[in-house]
Amino acid sequence: MATPPATAALQAFDEDAWDDLLNYIEERRVIPIIGPDLLRVQTDRGLRPLYEWLAEKLAARLSVDVVGLPQPLTLNDVMCCFLGQHGRREEAYTRLRSILREVQFEPPLALRQLAQITDFDLFVTTTFDPLLEQAINLERHGGQPSTEVIAYAPNRVADLPAERSQLQRTVLYHLLGRLSASPTYVVSDEDMLEFICALQSEHLTPEKLFHELEHNHLLLIGSDFSNWLARLFLRMAKRKRLSDPRDVSEVFADDHTMQDGRLVAFLQQVSVRTRVYGGAEAFVAELHARWSARQRPAQAADGGSAPRRFLPPSREMPENAIFISYAREDLPAVQRLKAAMDATGLTTWFDLDRLEGGDDYDRKIRANITRCSFFLPVISANTQRRHEAYFRREWSYAVDRMRNLADGAKFILPACIDDTPESEALVPEQFKALHIMRVPGGEPTPEFLRGLQNLFSGTRQ
Repeated sequence: MATPPATAALQAFDEDAWDDLLNYIEERRVIPIIGPDLLRVQTDRGLRPLYEWLAEKLAARLSVDVVGLPQPLTLNDVMCCFLGQHGRREEAYTRLRSILREVQFEPPLALRQLAQITDFDLFVTTTFDPLLEQAINLERHGGQPSTEVIAYAPNRVADLPAERSQLQRTVLYHLLGRLSASPTYVVSDEDMLEFICALQSEHLTPEKLFHELEHNHLLLIGSDFSNWLARLFLRMAKRKRLSDPRDVSEVFADDHTMQDGRLVAFLQQVSVRTRVYGGAEAFVAELHARWSARQRPAQAADGGSAPRRFLPPSREMPENAIFISYAREDLPAVQRLKAAMDATGLTTWFDLDRLEGGDDYDRKIRANITRCSFFLPVISANTQRRHEAYFRREWSYAVDRMRNLADGAKFILPACIDDTPESEALVPEQFKALHIMRVPGGEPTPEFLRGLQNLFSGTRQ
């Protein structure tokens, strides 16, 4: 008996596929594109899809008679019925904004799990709601509104502020518009047509974003695309025939794609670099579990206690903190290092997102290095590769401060998180005169932590 196309596609997502995907994610070569299937929220009638709930609320606000409309309701059905009753189109967007402002939904677990995967620095969403933004801020910034949010609209083209490698903080891009009182986001199929046409227009395309979509691996999670819209979206993102050879791949993770035999067959036969995984929430849970497991080295000899929880650093550096300086590629290891140090009562700080730019930002960092108790530069293969980066300026500022200290005073505490040879480390000469501590994978030994505690307590006596 022949295997149905959908089943064959699911079986193709094997251990090798997971390993490839996780390697690409760790190299920051994957962009997640989030759709409405991940947005299930707790309502007075239990856990429900956000956009189904919104459609019912909007129909009531607009006095739309839903008798005879297909169930469950969709925003498109409500909008078309409202327009058919000669309603004013702009009114629907204002009502939607009011509805969402009146409720406080918790970001769904799946969105929080994606936000915890710190190798994702650029998120794209096809929804207009703020839940993914809230999830990222909660998981990475202690709830502070630190995520950079950009929204596309046909009448106001907004692109990435820089190439992805130069982004200063996590970016969330609303590809189909963002919640507003103005009709600048997709609610109906008509809106979708306008956005798709504009995105393909020579003068209205966000070029930096589409360059990243073209040259990176894509995760389309919970997209809820119809057969032809899925094909069109993939073609638009890749900007070439889907049967042409390409070095990057895509994953569709949602039940709609899995259940559409024709779409699965098309992807298998034409777009051979595309894989399909059934169930958006199940995919995110599996991805999060596998990524998290790879971030934790084998449990240390402390009996397998519960993993330490990383608490994002505050925007402002606390007094007498240990300033951690690092290359952005080393963020997962630095998070583990900070969590371990925090757990022993040490006060630590590092700049998580390069939140500001220009002279003001530079003055702030220099002032923090002047105020900190100790400066801990993280050395790695990543710092070896980057001959020009902001962390090298931080290292220089630390050396400047050290020149004003008495001979023998400890201030700079270099730490290496991998097997980079000490003799080959590309660091200032002043670092080489110091002992470079080893913290493999960002997991410090008890001796390392006790040494820091002794130094720290000595500064407070």
